[in-house]
Amino acid sequence: MPDPPADRLPPDWDTWRRQVDLARYDERWQQLAAAGENPHGEADLVERFGPRTVLDGGCGTGRVAIELARRGIEVVGVDLDPDMLEHARTKAPELAWVCSSLADLDLGRSVDLVVLAGNVVPFAAPDVRAAVVEACARHLVPGGHLVAGFSLRPGWPSLTDYDGWAAAAGLVATARFATWDGDEHLGGDYAVSVHRRPEADFGGAGRAR
Repeated sequence: MPDPPADRLPPDWDTWRRQVDLARYDERWQQLAAAGENPHGEADLVERFGPRTVLDGGCGTGRVAIELARRGIEVVGVDLDPDMLEHARTKAPELAWVCSSLADLDLGRSVDLVVLAGNVVPFAAPDVRAAVVEACARHLVPGGHLVAGFSLRPGWPSLTDYDGWAAAAGLVATARFATWDGDEHLGGDYAVSVHRRPEADFGGAGRAR
């Protein structure tokens, strides 16, 4: 597999990725389930919005996408890392997996919801973060939701940064949680933000779903 374009991957991602064994990465979630904990908080929150179609941006090894598909939701998984995407494809070859930068993505269709879990926004290169959010917004049907969770740390995007990119992309903030379990956000070092594409926004709405 060729390496992803270096100009699309910032040092934070490169450092994290080189430390990750993909098999052990998946085992982490299996161990949580075996211990009686819920490894599918992201899917639970997404399901609350009742989507029929979901784009899992930065899908990694496919954990969230595969769980959503198990619940009867049509999912497209997108990731820039070909090794992680191949791991996802091996686990669920029947699903749609696309190797692409989110900033450059054009599926030629719209979805009800885009989910960005696992620090997707801060792991994008700084100069394309706004483009990532814009591309996600462009793939939403009117009334569709963008749900993104990421850590808040020095040097990474702030919530003000993220809200600004979302607003520039025509999205409206509707909720913010502290966790994927839906706990109220009262500060802290993690946030899950929900933005919605207004119903009256018909740009690109004619795409097939």
